[in-house]
Amino acid sequence: MTQIPSKSEILAFISDNPTKTAKRDIAKAFGIKGAARIDLKRVLKELEDAGKLTKRRSSYRDVEELPPVAVLEIMAPDGDGDLFARPLEWTGEGPEPRVLMMLRSSDPALGAGDRILGRLTVDKTEEHTHTARMIRRIGTNPMRILGVFRAGSEGGRVLPIDKGADKQWVVAAGATGGAKDGELVEAEQAGPKGRLGLPKARIVARLGDPTAPRAVSLIAIHQHGIPDHFADDAVAEADAAKPVGLKGRKDLRDLPLITIDPWDARDHDDACFVEVDEDPKNEGGFIIWVAIADVACYVKPNTPLDHEARNRGNSTYFPDRVVPMLPDRLSGDLCSLHEGVDRACIAVSMRIDAQGQKIGHEFHRGLMKSIASLNYEEVQDAIDGAPNDKVAPLLAEVIRPIYGAYAALVKARAQRQPLELDLPERQIVLDDDGKVTSVQFKERLDSHRLVEEFMVLANVAAAETLIAKKSPLLFRVHEEPNADKLGALREVAQASGLVLAKGQVLKTAHLNRLLIAARETEQSELINMATLRSMTQAYYSPENFGHFGLALRSYAHFTSPIRRYSDLIVHRALIAAHGWGKDGLSPWDIENLGDTAQKISDTERRSMAAERDTTDRYLAAFLSDRIGVEMGGRISGIAKFGVFVKLDETGADGMIPIRTLGREYFHYDPDSQTLMGSDSGTLIRLGQRVTVKLIEAAPVTGGLIVELLTLDERNMPRGPGVARGKPVRRKQAGAKAKAAKIARKVKRSRT
Repeated sequence: MTQIPSKSEILAFISDNPTKTAKRDIAKAFGIKGAARIDLKRVLKELEDAGKLTKRRSSYRDVEELPPVAVLEIMAPDGDGDLFARPLEWTGEGPEPRVLMMLRSSDPALGAGDRILGRLTVDKTEEHTHTARMIRRIGTNPMRILGVFRAGSEGGRVLPIDKGADKQWVVAAGATGGAKDGELVEAEQAGPKGRLGLPKARIVARLGDPTAPRAVSLIAIHQHGIPDHFADDAVAEADAAKPVGLKGRKDLRDLPLITIDPWDARDHDDACFVEVDEDPKNEGGFIIWVAIADVACYVKPNTPLDHEARNRGNSTYFPDRVVPMLPDRLSGDLCSLHEGVDRACIAVSMRIDAQGQKIGHEFHRGLMKSIASLNYEEVQDAIDGAPNDKVAPLLAEVIRPIYGAYAALVKARAQRQPLELDLPERQIVLDDDGKVTSVQFKERLDSHRLVEEFMVLANVAAAETLIAKKSPLLFRVHEEPNADKLGALREVAQASGLVLAKGQVLKTAHLNRLLIAARETEQSELINMATLRSMTQAYYSPENFGHFGLALRSYAHFTSPIRRYSDLIVHRALIAAHGWGKDGLSPWDIENLGDTAQKISDTERRSMAAERDTTDRYLAAFLSDRIGVEMGGRISGIAKFGVFVKLDETGADGMIPIRTLGREYFHYDPDSQTLMGSDSGTLIRLGQRVTVKLIEAAPVTGGLIVELLTLDERNMPRGPGVARGKPVRRKQAGAKAKAAKIARKVKRSRT
């Protein structure tokens, strides 16, 4: 019978013979033949499971030794200028090997963080354990995953949180980064994956408790499948980009263009300048300049960058991070209109009359230089009489003309009557650890509104120009609400003592009259929310169906190409239509315009859902230490299973399960959006003031459960018929019939 070598003998052979580590080499060395190979395979598997060997393709190697060829990460040069590297595949328990790079004159320059494939030679000195020759550079953008770490006897595994991911990643003992069992971690691929077995990873960041606020946006990114990893070739393309010169462009650097953005803006893709129109035929008119970053000159059709941008569709914004559509080299640098630097742009000059009507416009491909990067608050403070040192020199010649043009555009807006929704916007404020410190409602300033008006006007100009030139483009479409949604809005209006007339072609002016009537009432927020819910969702299309909400016949997105792929397509269309260069709309772009429209409409909804879920989770985390606290709010939604309440302080939405409403049956009327108690006749409807108690806050799901205490300042009655909202065995049908009869009476009384 063939004697199977001991485990120590196998390890010694592999260590002494690094080039003969396949199973057949080991079998040959120890004279193992026939059925004995099964026993050898079992011993090798035991060594692998124990972490003593690692299998690479069909060969084995000692985990305490490095393979002849390995992936290396370059470290910063030492004091003598020597370049060292660390092996990413090291899983041993001892000190990590230190590799001295032996670079040839033909090798590219390497810097800290670069990854290469290197050929290793054992060369133990006091300073290093190996030397390496570079085979090729393999990029600096390894695949990363987010998951929960589960510790094991030899390292552990990462369980991805992606809903569609079922494959785990193996983490060796030396690659856990100190992660503890149950922690949320970010891990990256650690070396090539063999044909068999699970992929290997090393943990690069410990994110702590998966339910903690700092993990909230990461979870949303992965749950909604938002790409947050740029391909290596796209990163390389962005890194190789250079600033654009004046050649073939209009020199706009003498125009005192400024950017006006939030104080924490991550990029600046639009700038504006206004001058009084000196034409005597246009007395009281203005010339409005809007300059937009020229992204098309860097992101050309069918390149790796273009594929990445189209796949993402748009940037996604969270309270603690942004997932950009373009790598930071472009989005935060070359395509961002920073103060005092030359930047490529596509600009439009628009002439308006004293009533704010556009009477002409012209597009240019130019080179600009912003004279100031300002935020909304300091611009508004300046016009209100309190300019700071930065804005004061610009007040007379730059800021005041901007507000003058805005005043004219307000007149045109009043005549056009776009939908005038007034919905407060929440801002979640985080501390350095990612914990919510406060939830604020953003103040709406004229400085916000004027920028929006300028951008709308520029978007209209882009659409009109491309239509006139018979160029393909992507329109921003917003269709009229359907009859069912309008019917639901009328019910809400009637329940609030207001009217939305029937029997006419709906215009935004009709909705605005409803909103104005509600403005000074307690129902204002409810009517605004109900109006918003009645709207169809805007989308992108190569066909022009108009924009109902803005009351515009033709509308396209042109002003944000850094963060929206639709705008990049419009830029390319303008370039092709004007003959400005070879980086315009390509035949492939035109052929696939419909598919692109559908794709980026979907990615926009994906981002909105991720952002909304993140907000809900942050709010739940913020409120999680206030269980049992009473809060004021207003009923914002009614369903068969419960009541939704919008809380006053935070704007968060809590749910009252119907089973908790009381000891009676509540009849749900979908037409009137009401619940009515079968015994007490208690009517629960949209817009009512309530006091609730917070019962449950779940940061992982973002769910809030509340208990109803008072309704319109009256304590909730507790009828005799039903225990905690569940029908007892007596005449349930009779109770339902009674509730339905009461509901019909209420409905008739309203009409």
